[in-house]
Parts: sequence; C-alpha cells; structure tokens
Amino acid sequence: MNPGPQPPFSVLYEDNHLLVINKPAGLPTMGVEASKPSLLSLAKSYIGAKYEKPGKVYLGIVSRLDAPVTGIVVIARTSKAAKRLSEQFREGTVDKTYLALVQPGPRLGNEPVECTDWLVKHERHRKVLTVDELTRGAQQARLRFTTVAKAGRLALLRVTLLTGRKHQIRVQLSSRNYPILGDRKYGSALSFPAGIALHASKLTIEHPVRKEPLQFECKLPRYWQAFLPDKGRA
Repeated sequence: MNPGPQPPFSVLYEDNHLLVINKPAGLPTMGVEASKPSLLSLAKSYIGAKYEKPGKVYLGIVSRLDAPVTGIVVIARTSKAAKRLSEQFREGTVDKTYLALVQPGPRLGNEPVECTDWLVKHERHRKVLTVDELTRGAQQARLRFTTVAKAGRLALLRVTLLTGRKHQIRVQLSSRNYPILGDRKYGSALSFPAGIALHASKLTIEHPVRKEPLQFECKLPRYWQAFLPDKGRA
C-alpha cells in the first residue's frame, strides 16, 4: 500500500465499500471538464495511488455538495454499495444535518421551523427558483431549521434536510430573507473567506454491506470561527 501524495481533502472514513470525505470549499463534487479538478477525480487518484491500482478506479458519488459548500460527501467504492446507498438517499432514510450562517437571521428559538416550497431549475440563469406548485417541472422541497445562536443580525442555523433538491437550502433560506453568508447567487451582499457559509456537518447512513448504522461528523472549517456567535463556537 502506497500512501501517495496528500490529497486536498480529509478522509473521515474508509473501508472496502465506502469512502467518506470532508470536501473543501471551491471544489466541485463532479461534472466538470476533464481538465479541471473535481472531488471525484481527486478521490480516484487518491485510491489509485494508495492501493497501487494500475487500471481505472471505480467510485460512485452517492451524496454531492455544491462547489462552494464544505463538509461530508459519501462515495461508494463498489457498484453494489452505490446502488444500496442511493436507495437510502432516494427513500429518505438518511439523516442529513447542515450548519449555515445567515444575515439577517431569524430570532433565536428552540422550536424548529419547517419550510416547504416548490422549486424549479432556471437553466438560463443557472439557479433554482421558488415557484407555484402547479409550475411545470416543480419539485417539492422540505427542510427544518433551528436557530442555534445569534449575535446582532447574524444567526447560526442547524438545518435538517427532509428532501434532497439542487441548491435547496440556499434557495429556501434566501426566499425567507435569510441568505447564507457569501452566497451572492442567492442574495447575500456579504463576503466569506472561502465558498459560502454552508457546511454538511453530520450524516447518518446504514452500511451497505454490514447493515449497521454509521454516523459521521465533520467539524467546521477554522475560518468560520471569526463569524460565529459565541454559542456556536467550537
């Protein structure tokens, strides 16, 4: 086994069936030109070098994050694992929790707020819009959030996804006038050191082979500390 060069991401968990990665900001998960780096291409290089695989490396992205978002991404190392894990995500048996910094933010409160919207992709502007449920191609999007901490107009939210739609957290929070810091596409006028202030912090799945629950947690990037209200600091 060859440790190879240090990849630009950290590995949270690895076995013969799974690779769970902490994705940095600015790195697309997949779907970019071959000449540009993606989490998938770099993960393949990592596995190929570590296990000295001379041929093509199979990896299947099971959960993906937008390029400016950080945190947990699950990658299957076999087609069987990919199929079983994809079924979990499709059936909604996976628990997904995110942390988001928004400004302005909602009032501090312990009661979770549930949001339901209908979303549609706007291809020309390359963004997602909230629309009427009768709009052609609209998909229902549901999430729940709790305001964890607040300082002035800045709030730290804990968000639980109940569906998995493109840009869902970003557009649903923005539509309620809670844009995520740094997310200029969805209304933020503020900058953020890297990407946007949205982090996939916790994920619970069932192991695709052993059928036991696995929970992964991922700490916030250090550069968040300067923005966090006191109660949200690590």
